[in-house]
Formats: sequence, structure tokens, C-alpha cells
Amino acid sequence: MFERRQTRNSFVSAVAIAELMFHYTVRSIRTTHRNAFVAIAINLLQVAIMMLVFTLLMTMLGMRSAPLRGDFFLFLLSGIFLYMTHIRTFRSVTGAAGATSGLMNHAPMTTAVSITSAALSVLYIQVLSIIIALTAYHALWKPVSFVEPVAAFAMLLLAWLSGLAIGLIFKSISPWFPEAMGPLTRLYIRANMIFSGKMFLANTLPSYMLVMFDWNPLFHAIDQSRGFIFNNYFPHKTSIEYPLYLSLGLLMLGLMGEFYTRNKVSISWNAKR
Repeated sequence: MFERRQTRNSFVSAVAIAELMFHYTVRSIRTTHRNAFVAIAINLLQVAIMMLVFTLLMTMLGMRSAPLRGDFFLFLLSGIFLYMTHIRTFRSVTGAAGATSGLMNHAPMTTAVSITSAALSVLYIQVLSIIIALTAYHALWKPVSFVEPVAAFAMLLLAWLSGLAIGLIFKSISPWFPEAMGPLTRLYIRANMIFSGKMFLANTLPSYMLVMFDWNPLFHAIDQSRGFIFNNYFPHKTSIEYPLYLSLGLLMLGLMGEFYTRNKVSISWNAKR
């Protein structure tokens, strides 16, 4: 009945939260498969299928060669991996445990831990998948070289951050409009199949078409990553600042919305609806 409360300093609390986040990240990774290696293999298989589909599609459309002098494999891979990182993070964050989940009954579990761990689990799988794919390609086919590998990796992180921020916005709104969020989520994912710019370069788009893609932070991240991967491509129609500032702004709005929703949401809402 009576429990002695232990006082923790900031460092001990941070270590405890980090440990909790680590364990929940592992749990999130194992939602795909109990074995993390199998989860990575499944992710690589999905990437390979997408690569094959897009290669066949571009071959039939007469676009087999990349619209720049460079490795066609890296051209496709840069688009597909950033797309998958963004979309998987978006899905994982929107599907993370919320305030009404049974997990929240166990201290010190919080929605911040569940959302952060869900996003980190996606980043972990995607980074390992990229390393394995590039290593296999480098060893079995031809050497891989990036102009600026650190900057190219930063664009992957930018795609991940934008997926986290947009997913958090959807996550904070979903308890208020549960019926509408399912179709809206699918609409956003389907729209990114076209408007992410995986199969072409922003520099090749005319102005009247560019306005249809320019709103998408993922479009900017993919196009900028190709500027850091290929030696002879200089993106003029996209920027790093737009997706970065937009992601940070949406992240702040999402955190405020999630905080407000967490304090208002009730288990009885689902019963009423």
C-alpha cells in the first residue's frame, strides 16, 4: 500500500528512458518477424521486387537508361530506399500505441516512447538493408561510389524525419476522426507512389509539372540525394531547407497535437463511435 518513492536525478532518468526505448524498439522490429534478420530479409525482398517492377516499367517506356550519366541501379535505389523509409516511418508512427493502449497502464511507458521507438525501428531496418544491398552489389556486380556519402545519408535521415513528422500529425488527429483517417492515410501513401519523384529528376520537369511535386518533402529529399550520389547532377529545382523546415514545423505541431489529444482522449470514444 505504501511505497517508498526513490528520487532520480536527470542522468539516471535519461538512462532509464533510453533503456525502455531500446527494448520497445526491439519489440517494434519484431512485429514484422520474431527474428530481426528475417525482418531485414523481408525488407530487402520488397526492395528487390520494387526494383524489378520499376526496371521493367522504365524499359517498356523507353526510359531504361538513367536520365543522367551514372549507375542505373543507384538511380533507382536512391529513390526506392528513401521512399520506403518515408512511408514505413509514416505507417509505423500512425500505428504506434496511443494513450488508450493497454501498454500505457504500465509505468514508465508513455506515448512518446512508443512513437519514437516505432520510428527508430524503421530507421534501423532501412539502414541495415541499405548497407547489405550496397555491399552485395559492390562485391558481386560493380564498385559503388558516392560523391558525398555523408550528405546522401543525411537525405535518408531527412526522408525519415519527414515521415515521422507527417505521421505524428496523422497520429494526433486520428482519435478525433477515426473513420476518415484510414482513407486519408491510404491516399497519402498512394499519392507518394507518384509524387515522390522516384523515377525521374526534378531538373527534367517543366514548370507546369513541377508544381504538382514541389509540395512533397520526400520529392526534395530524393532529388537532393541524387545530387550527392552522382557526380554530374546538380539539383536546381529542389532544396534541403524546405523539407527540413517543414518537417521541424510539422514535428512541433504534431507534438502539441499529440499532447492535447493524449489529455482529452478516452477509451469510451471508441465505444460511442
